[in-house]
Parts: sequence; C-alpha cells; structure tokens
Amino acid sequence: MNRNIIAILRGITPPEAADICRVLIDEGITRIEVPLNSPDPFESIAGMAAAASDGVVIGAGTVLNVEDVARVKNAGGTMIVSPNADPEVITASKAAGMLSYPGVLTPTECFAALKAGADGLKIFPSFLLGIEGLKAINAVLPAGTQTFAVGGVGPENFDAWLAAGAAGFGIGSGIYKPGFSAQDVRQRARAIVTAYDNALSR
Repeated sequence: MNRNIIAILRGITPPEAADICRVLIDEGITRIEVPLNSPDPFESIAGMAAAASDGVVIGAGTVLNVEDVARVKNAGGTMIVSPNADPEVITASKAAGMLSYPGVLTPTECFAALKAGADGLKIFPSFLLGIEGLKAINAVLPAGTQTFAVGGVGPENFDAWLAAGAAGFGIGSGIYKPGFSAQDVRQRARAIVTAYDNALSR
C-alpha cells in the first residue's frame, strides 16, 4: 500500500540512517526526508538510498537552492522538499527527474508552485492555514492536486485533515527526534500508520 506519509527525520545522523530507514519501510512508510539542516545530510541520504528497496522514495527537506538539488541527486535522492516555493528549485528538481514538494501557504503560492512543475504541495505550517483554510484552497486547486499537511498534524487529527482534502502528511517529531532508537521509531511509525489507515477507511 502506498501511503501518503512523509517521515521527516530532522537531526538524523549517518550512522543511524540506514537502520531507521529499514524500520520505516518495514512499518509501511516509504517516503523519507532528511532535512538539510541535519548533520551530514548527504551522507545520510546516500546510506538510505543504498538501503532502500524499489518503490521507496528517499529525499531531502529544507532545500533552498539549486546547488543543493544537484547534491541530493548525486547522493541518490529522488525527492526535493522545501519550506518555501522557489520556482528555480522546483524547475531544477524536475529537470533532474526528481519529485518536487515545495512549501506553500496561500493560493498565490500554490498556483505558482504548480505552474513551475511541482508534483504536490507541502502546506506549511498547516496549523496556520487550518482545516477550514485548506478546504477553501482545495476548492479552487486543479483536480488531483496533492496537498500534504505539515506542522500541527498527527494521528489525533488525520480524519479532519483528510476530510478537508489533504492527500497526505509530513510527520517530523511524531516519528523521530535526535536520540530516538530504531525501536522508538518503529513504535511511533506503527501507531501513525495504523491511525492513517483507520482514518482512510472511515
């Protein structure tokens, strides 16, 4: 099952990257993001890319410039996630054959990002827009636009965000914080996947 959950592993280090990647895949999370403000992020991405099976998407978050898009590609990443909507970053990501998920919060940013070629939209921070705000924006976005709610979302409110039109979620500290063991991540990932599956089935 292809779940629209992106695990955001801010602060992960290269020695733990492959093990935590395997745990997430085991629990059914197949989109994994290493924010570039983590220690040695390109090394972690390379380790995860080597450990990942077919169909798993490994990429980078907090990507702010075209140069880093190229570095992620060279490390084996296939997804670029940003906190902002920079058309140059989106265009470079697509030119490199990578998935592009820029951060947006307003209708203007949403449409500009889609025009630049974004595969989906990272609604960030989602708690600022709110569920009613997402409903309003989704009413005018092109049919089939994938919106990922990031920031202030979790198992307790998956239902409401999905009902508002969210296609999926980016989950950070709910899955991983520096110091978490692979078993800690496994337990959290399992709970999040269960809540997501339950919300989808209702």
